[in-house]
Amino acid sequence: MTKRAGRVYLVGAGPGAPDLITVRAANLLSRAEVVLYDSLVSPDLLRMAPAAAERIHSGKRGGGQKILAQDAINQLLIARARAGQTVVRLKGGDPFIFGRGGEEAAALAEAGIAFEVVPGITSAIAAPAFAGIPVTHREHGSFVAFITGHEEPARHPDEAVPWDELARAANPRGTLVILMAAARLREVLARLAVAGLPGETPAAAIQWATTAAQRTALATLATLADEVERQQLGSPAVVVVGECARLRNRLAWVEKLPLFGRRIVVTRATEQAGEFATRLRTLGAEVIEFPTIAAVPPSSFAILDRAITEAASFDWLIFTSARGVDAFIARLRTLGHDLRAIGPAAIAAIGPATAERLNHYALQVAAIPPEYRAEAIIDVIGAARIQGARILIPRAEVAREILPQLLREHGAREVVVAPAYGTVVPDDSDTARVRELAASHAIDLVTFTSSSTVTNFRTMIGVAAAGLKAAVIGPITAESARAEGFDVIAEPSHYTVDGLVGAIVEYYARN
Repeated sequence: MTKRAGRVYLVGAGPGAPDLITVRAANLLSRAEVVLYDSLVSPDLLRMAPAAAERIHSGKRGGGQKILAQDAINQLLIARARAGQTVVRLKGGDPFIFGRGGEEAAALAEAGIAFEVVPGITSAIAAPAFAGIPVTHREHGSFVAFITGHEEPARHPDEAVPWDELARAANPRGTLVILMAAARLREVLARLAVAGLPGETPAAAIQWATTAAQRTALATLATLADEVERQQLGSPAVVVVGECARLRNRLAWVEKLPLFGRRIVVTRATEQAGEFATRLRTLGAEVIEFPTIAAVPPSSFAILDRAITEAASFDWLIFTSARGVDAFIARLRTLGHDLRAIGPAAIAAIGPATAERLNHYALQVAAIPPEYRAEAIIDVIGAARIQGARILIPRAEVAREILPQLLREHGAREVVVAPAYGTVVPDDSDTARVRELAASHAIDLVTFTSSSTVTNFRTMIGVAAAGLKAAVIGPITAESARAEGFDVIAEPSHYTVDGLVGAIVEYYARN
């Protein structure tokens, strides 16, 4: 058998925000067998890779020391490709802009390894854009130059940098974008001043662009270094020098978003978190998707299977979650039945998301309570229709018993609780990171959509979770969150994701 040829993809990870990665990059990550990533790569991007993919950190430790030398990285890429693996080399920003992607590509080419370069959004463009600074403008700047400022003079003497030419280009209608200059910022700005760039030229420094930690200092060439020190900005930072920087006062946009600068943890299961996380990011938040619950098959399908075979004999089917709907339909198909097996049974849904999922399968909902909690279903169905009824509830294996109890108390002839799925605490590789963020008070808010997400988060994070601010979807979840020591600051009047987003925005508008 011919051995499968491996391939290396040099992929730009973008400037920091995980949703600024390209579609091509996301697709490659989803198929990667090995991911070799740098320090500034968002941990959320690593979640796009298959669970079985090997993840290798090749960046720097806290003190700035490289974990892997460049030669070691090159040889690792070559070895894994020769072993027939699909390798994604995930590099911050763009792989060919001010990084060593070119060196890695040359090493691969020399070794005869097939590779592909996937461009990424560089911080040289993203940082000014997120700070409201266009790098070119018809009135303020028709020229832009990108340079690095981190190299040691001993390796790259200052005379090799055309400071005079850069100063002339930036005065009066050019823009200089300087990367990796935090450590030598005062020296770099002084060089430009000596080369003739006026001290009153607008200048800005943008730290941690596109993330919740983004901060911008706006000053002049002569005063920017002092302003950066005053605001205690550090690396990673992008510096912009030129008249275009003056436009920030008019064009700053990201800071105006209602959730700008907020780091929010979403604890919903992976398959449910996407839309919620997207809504929060659109409003300016940095979102950490940290699922604390995962669906698994129940310990036994026996009760559900028996109920499905006699589904037409039930008067009511009550669904308490969208996941319960999906699990019920999936089991229906597994057993070789279709929707006709339900027969004349009426359907009730607790919550609009559950009703929407039923509608997706062309199932009409006869009853949905105005208050989205199990107890409210009694009033909306009505005591007369519960009396003597046979009722099926496909739901999680472990759940609150209040609904079956109330139905029986109101005269239901039989209530069959059929486990359709189970829930477990996922084995999440991001636990240590989230625990560290919680301990360092770097999490602004944790969102919970069920009591299970509350208790599981507390289990996974431990004592570091105590005192964190929480936004919850409803009163039952709020009660669980307070019992676990969370500070509940947002609780919507309508127990939906839309309501939860609105409550979060409203809280931060007041605070």
